[in-house]
Amino acid sequence: MLDKKQLSERDICTKFITPAIEQAGWKDKFLEEVSFTDGRIYVRGKMTARGKAKRADFILYYKSNIPIAIIEAKDNKHTVSDGMQQALEYARILDIPCVFSSNGDGFLFHDRTATDETIEQEVSLEDFPTPETLWERYKRYKGLETEAEEAIAAQDYFVDSSGRRPRYYQQIAVNRSTEAIAKGQNRILLVMATGTGKTYTAFQIIYRLWKSRRKKRILFLADRTALIDQTRRGDFKHFKDKMTIIRKKVVDENGRARMVVNRKRGIDSTDKAYEIFLGLYQGLTGTEGIDTYKDFSPDFFDLIVVDECHRCSAADDSAWREILTYFGNATHIGLTATPRETEAISNSDYFGDPVYTYSLRQGIEDGFLAPYRVVRVGLNIDLEGWRPPKGKLDKRGNPVEDRIYNRSDFDRNIVVDERRRLVAEKITEYLKGHNRFAKTIVFCVDIEHAEGMRSALARQNADLVRQNYKYVMRITGDEEEGKRELDNFINPEERYPVIATTSKLMTTGVDAQTCQLIVLDSNIHSMTEFKQIIGRGTRINEEFGKLYFTILDFRNVTDLFADPDFDGDTVRIKVLGEADTLATIEAEEQTDLDPLVDEESGEALKPEPPRIRYLVQDADAGANEPSGKVYINGVDVSVLVSRELVFDNDGKPLLVGLKDFTRDKVREKFRSLDDFLTYWSAADRKEAIVAELAAQNVLLDAFTAAVDKEADLFDLICHVAFDQNHSPAANGPKT
Repeated sequence: MLDKKQLSERDICTKFITPAIEQAGWKDKFLEEVSFTDGRIYVRGKMTARGKAKRADFILYYKSNIPIAIIEAKDNKHTVSDGMQQALEYARILDIPCVFSSNGDGFLFHDRTATDETIEQEVSLEDFPTPETLWERYKRYKGLETEAEEAIAAQDYFVDSSGRRPRYYQQIAVNRSTEAIAKGQNRILLVMATGTGKTYTAFQIIYRLWKSRRKKRILFLADRTALIDQTRRGDFKHFKDKMTIIRKKVVDENGRARMVVNRKRGIDSTDKAYEIFLGLYQGLTGTEGIDTYKDFSPDFFDLIVVDECHRCSAADDSAWREILTYFGNATHIGLTATPRETEAISNSDYFGDPVYTYSLRQGIEDGFLAPYRVVRVGLNIDLEGWRPPKGKLDKRGNPVEDRIYNRSDFDRNIVVDERRRLVAEKITEYLKGHNRFAKTIVFCVDIEHAEGMRSALARQNADLVRQNYKYVMRITGDEEEGKRELDNFINPEERYPVIATTSKLMTTGVDAQTCQLIVLDSNIHSMTEFKQIIGRGTRINEEFGKLYFTILDFRNVTDLFADPDFDGDTVRIKVLGEADTLATIEAEEQTDLDPLVDEESGEALKPEPPRIRYLVQDADAGANEPSGKVYINGVDVSVLVSRELVFDNDGKPLLVGLKDFTRDKVREKFRSLDDFLTYWSAADRKEAIVAELAAQNVLLDAFTAAVDKEADLFDLICHVAFDQNHSPAANGPKT
């Protein structure tokens, strides 16, 4: 006789759970051992490792990409309900209403739609619910009441030979959006962090609504030509000859308004026979009163998808809002990573509360987005201010106004040669210690500053610039030469440009998959702009060794991490002192950081060095020098000595010493020395304590070095956290 107690969990699944659900009609409607996250990336110096992915034992689908039930399996040494809590957590993440746990004897069914004692009940192996039964629960959970609503919600996704499937959060975003529209909601807001595939999500939403014929003519709006081109060449290419781009209306030589000619089709107006339209805001509205969108009737479009809606449609009085008002009867979907909420501007006032939010924090925890390190560099004239000595002349021989200049002045209205040179030196030091061909974006105050930094960086990297003068380039909106290289910069296959200096052009809409260094040398006060800039580095590209990125902050912009609206936390933050060099940071951190430990399981992870691959291609740059600023030199500029900071789990920089931080974190977990001793006494608990403190960002190696390199970690924790000395071999505190 088969002894279930001797079977493994996998055997229980194969011999009991799978036959039970197949008998109920789920054959070919379920997946086993579904990993729905990639596992968080952990960074220590140059080394990286992945934590464990979240994995469901069974996910049951009514139709492809419409999950309606989850099963968590345990071996038969457990009870039938032992897997329920884990299953409920996974169901919450995956937005699934029907939850089961099983040990092979039967099932415990948790119905998230129930409001009475039927919320949990046991089900035998022979009585597992059919797909139709659980679909009824799903419809109740989603509030789908009519056949028309059900038809839209059950519409198939787009699939092709690549076998690509949406990630779980994209699936939720698509399903919630289509279900909301099916129920008659006409204003939809999706908030998804940069790098999480908003365009692919939009494509699947549009495709399902278009195929179901609920929405027949659709307009996708963006505010950058690059975004339209990426969309057309990317996922939207599957619309083929059903798609067109709306051309901008211009004034010809006779003063008549005409459309820019579509040379391929030989027409001078937008053909209304298409069903999917792509358009620029700027192409549909004009400063000369030429409004291309009025060539369409107000009821022409059924659906308008607004990409980066925080930039253009949030303000009531924006010219671009005119388009949405004109097509007011259509359903409007807003996509953004950074919704704007101010007294004057509000995305939620227009679109309503988000139907789904996938944050930067969640993306990093799931391993879909790259974590980041922060290095702050505090310059003396930035932090202390600078007052010109008596009789100080600028480079043109004019007297410099006598007042105190600070960080907000530099490069905006006064240019200090030595400051720019030092910033360029520190950027170069970092790259030399890391990888001189790591794609880098330097965010500057304005175009002139971007050109000045290009020149300063070229001088610091003369050896590589001599080999290829496109090693560093200015990419700004006013200069065609640099803009033409934007595609090469973001293309992982292209080696050049390596360093891009910019002001505003690259803050959004730039899919820089391999960007490994973001330099902040601009006074950024907008949380929206800050999030967008951080988003330039959050994409992962494992093939090219991009698993994390570094933020090099010269303006204390990363103070915005402490803003409650910011939803991400950093791996580490280090403030550079005068004696530090960026070239040595990577080597120091190999011994100055905790071991790599998976935060969820506590297991040690084996790090692997990043793989790097490059292909070579060439490009070029240009320059300009606007007037209006005061240019000076002969100023003593240096890096001030400061202290190291860490971020807590809420993404806030802790402005306390390392010892105080460690003490507070230990006391959060252990209220007394006796509690700590009870946990520490067991050998298997020691590693767990270390892992838990590491998960709370306690840098134990750095803490040991700062307090007493020779002392035992146990004694140090006792001394700092509880003001007592103790030896593990003793029964009580030392005297």
